[in-house]
Amino acid sequence: MGVFVYLPLVLPLTALPIARLAEQHLHPRRAARLLTTVAVILASCSLVCLGLLVVVGTAQLPGNPLPDGWSDAEVREAVPHDAFAGKASILALVVVTAACGFTVHRHYRFRARAHRALVGLPGGDLAVLPDDVPYAYALPGSPGRVMVSTALLASLEPAEHRALFAHERAHLAGRHHRLLLATRLAGCVNPLLWPLLGALVYSTERWADEEAARVTGDRRLTARAVGKAALVSRPVPGGAAFAAAGPVPRRVAALLGPVPPDRGWPPALTPAGVAALVAAAGTTVSALSALNAAVALFLVLEAATPL
Repeated sequence: MGVFVYLPLVLPLTALPIARLAEQHLHPRRAARLLTTVAVILASCSLVCLGLLVVVGTAQLPGNPLPDGWSDAEVREAVPHDAFAGKASILALVVVTAACGFTVHRHYRFRARAHRALVGLPGGDLAVLPDDVPYAYALPGSPGRVMVSTALLASLEPAEHRALFAHERAHLAGRHHRLLLATRLAGCVNPLLWPLLGALVYSTERWADEEAARVTGDRRLTARAVGKAALVSRPVPGGAAFAAAGPVPRRVAALLGPVPPDRGWPPALTPAGVAALVAAAGTTVSALSALNAAVALFLVLEAATPL
């Protein structure tokens, strides 16, 4: 087991360069999927190793329900600095569980409140709410709905409505709420992964922008709709997972430029290519380290378990 149990807790640092470069050099759809995949794998490896440390720490507590052999010196020797790390991991797991629980609760509480606001409104995927506060967001569900207030519609020209609706429908079609929730939970498991969330918010917004530009066939119109909506919109309380606009000036500038190339992997000899390789290597080493630590602790505990 050795130091391998600690590696997945720090290897998320290898994903930081790709979090900064993916949004600049990859197609937003591919950047969003790459960032989410890396975040989920690295967080899962961190959680596995944290759980292994919790087992070692719990075995040292008096009155624990684990077999007595799990507190033997041979088990503790499998983890460097077991006296501190084992017990600290118990507190860390409690914090992680609470943070993940709060994030999931907040996510679904907002969804439930938003769906209650739809009672009495006409069906379809577009819900226009009579509200003096300008906002628009994609509300996932079965089916998903595009939520937009009358105040925001009044602030945009009719031609810009189509771009706005296409943008929000792209969020629903791409299941962006799932990517964002998964990455938020990954950040709760390992705080080193939080920078990936900011990059993912931007990438999903850019993804929806490009889909809106494709549907309308007018990148300037889409850029104008994005800019005007951002200027007048107000944050939706509790709806950060559905209504975050991201860095609007960069989004508008990207829409005024050419369509981003849809390549699967950045060229190896570019900064983005090197960052992607580093992230892939870090993710692979993290997975192998977690597997090594899990197998090693299993064998040690099996040997220490009385027959």
